[in-house]
Amino acid sequence: MLITCEILEEVMTFKGYRMFRGDWSLNLIGLRAADTVSNRFNDLFLVFFRCAENWSLLQFPCTTDPGTYYRNNPLNIDGTAIVVPGQYRGLWQLGKHRGLYDALIQKGPVQAYRDNNLDNVIDLNPSTVQEGMYGINCHRANTTRSSRVDRWSAGCQVFQDARDFDVLLSLCQRSSVMYGNSFSYTLLTEQDIQQ
Repeated sequence: MLITCEILEEVMTFKGYRMFRGDWSLNLIGLRAADTVSNRFNDLFLVFFRCAENWSLLQFPCTTDPGTYYRNNPLNIDGTAIVVPGQYRGLWQLGKHRGLYDALIQKGPVQAYRDNNLDNVIDLNPSTVQEGMYGINCHRANTTRSSRVDRWSAGCQVFQDARDFDVLLSLCQRSSVMYGNSFSYTLLTEQDIQQ
């Protein structure tokens, strides 16, 4: 799937989402694949920003879905959290994931579907949506590169490759000096781009 700055700007404008246009003001965008069964890093994390009047777009493999382990073994009695597509202003800040390593940690509410039927298929039932603070962070899988999601995500947005995640963190650190320690997140779907 071809993704360009122009396509992202068109989709964001069509949906009425805010785009950050200042130099080094980051647009953090997840792009969820249509596949709802996979336990792979088949989604994309896009970092879209302006620098010296030019737009830059970086794309990294990630997952926006929980791994199959947590689909079958939810941590919450209501079911495993799956972030609802939308824009979440000020969702994250730089901090420590589970107190262990640098990541983007949740500081604002997020909406999540709750999948509680204990199978490998992600269920996106609007009647199960909840909003709140669920520890939906953005972090890496292991310290190198993972091939499967498995236990790396119980609902967080997770990078496949630690080196890619280091790039994101360095951009966030630079941006935070100019705009403060607050990062919005927009989750789009493959269908949004195709339309």
